[in-house]
Amino acid sequence: MLSARPVAPATARPTAAPPVEALLTSATASAYASAVHAVVDDVAARLGAVRQPWSGASRAHLAALVDAVDLDAPGVGTDAALRESADLYATHAVWFHDRAYAAHLNCPVALPAVGAEAMLAAVNTSVDTYDQSTVATLMERRVVAWTARRVGYAAGDGVLTSGGTQSNLHALFLARERAVERAARAGGPGRAAVLPRLRVLAAASSHFSVARSALLLGLADDAVLHVGADADGRLDPAALAAAVDAVRAAGDVVMAVVATAGTTDRGCVDPLAAVADVCDAADAWLHVDAAYGCGLLVSPTRRHLLDGIERSRSVTVDYHKAFFQPVSASALLVRERADLERAAHHADYLNPRENAEPNQVDVSLQTTRRFDALKVWATLRALGPDGVGRLVDAVCDLAAAVHADLADDPDLRVLARTDLSTVLFRYEPPGLAPERADRLVPLVRRVLFESGRAVVARTVLDGVPCLKLTLLNPAVTLADVRRVLDLVRTTAQALVERDELLHDDDVATHAADLVASLATAGAVTR
Repeated sequence: MLSARPVAPATARPTAAPPVEALLTSATASAYASAVHAVVDDVAARLGAVRQPWSGASRAHLAALVDAVDLDAPGVGTDAALRESADLYATHAVWFHDRAYAAHLNCPVALPAVGAEAMLAAVNTSVDTYDQSTVATLMERRVVAWTARRVGYAAGDGVLTSGGTQSNLHALFLARERAVERAARAGGPGRAAVLPRLRVLAAASSHFSVARSALLLGLADDAVLHVGADADGRLDPAALAAAVDAVRAAGDVVMAVVATAGTTDRGCVDPLAAVADVCDAADAWLHVDAAYGCGLLVSPTRRHLLDGIERSRSVTVDYHKAFFQPVSASALLVRERADLERAAHHADYLNPRENAEPNQVDVSLQTTRRFDALKVWATLRALGPDGVGRLVDAVCDLAAAVHADLADDPDLRVLARTDLSTVLFRYEPPGLAPERADRLVPLVRRVLFESGRAVVARTVLDGVPCLKLTLLNPAVTLADVRRVLDLVRTTAQALVERDELLHDDDVATHAADLVASLATAGAVTR
């Protein structure tokens, strides 16, 4: 047998000292102040200089700029890195505060929330356990309790999430666990046999996250059943009652009913009280997705649109949509805390059983979690709930004014009403064939986007392609929207004159040429 021989120690290679000066500590407080002030000054200057929603740079140009940065190269230092980041990112960012941005559910953000964002990013609290967060946990729970009371949950609870998609997933997870527990208590089959029988009822206009959640939760491929709707795409209570009966007759289980308070396209609110009647009679879990419409909770004039929401079992709210908060800030609220506790999972290092601290990891699908409630807290303290509500009313009033303005427009036709702040329309002057009007929708959107002059969205409503304005900027006026609509009109008119392109399916290939030619003709200038 060979005898063990000592191994000579490897020769240590000289290495540079770790760059601890780049970390935020008490020793680097002055450097932190200098770096952040420089960023704030740069962003403020850019905000003051914004003249259109974004630069309009081509995707190829942006890709080249990104690819030119060597992420494996030696560090350039904090100041240089931040300047480089600003030149790349801020120069070509999409500015949601610009008056010609009207595409998606993005809003300008409240100043107190931006200040709070800087604070929470620097302190870097995680609100999963009390020993990582202390007062932050208590502040979040207060914000949750305040919102729950606004919903009408007298003893409600909840937790902040990353967005409406996660909030909806969380709600349906809780509903699934309730359904499995009820089956077990009734002496029925186990989890594996119950899951394929669970059904979720919702209107076709419900958010896509409902179907995605069903997939993630292991439900059957046909678990989400679309229920009949009225002319505004709102869930029809009579059709819902019939659907509940049909599910039961098939031997399946209604796991949850999802109602929507602010559909993504139309911005309409389901008849919540009538839907709640059906759910109460069937003892079915009612979840209300109010990601878009949650601003109505503080509206001085439109709160009645949410009548009946207090009878639901759970609610999704997105503060980063209707409360003018920076992304991300959402919450799942439940009427009964016992429902929320179905997500609890024990880990000795996080929630020791002998510990009486309010550890929110017990009620969240996340572990590490930002203190996003601070932004909501600061905004409520700065503006008051009524102040936020007046901002909500302003965008809803603006949408109503745009609908009225387009009522007799010879070229632009409105396709649907709204309860909130969307406008669905298309360029459809007399004599233009419907199929040509269909073809114009993606072209107009793409040309305006590629120009950087205006950003509008597109969607399909009952099989009809249309353009969409989502108005979430309370500073925008009717005159501002008219300018965007004039861009749509003149761009569409110019495209009609280029009839050969209306039959070319490769929009991306020709978008740059279209922008150049239309800009030369003045169609996409402001």
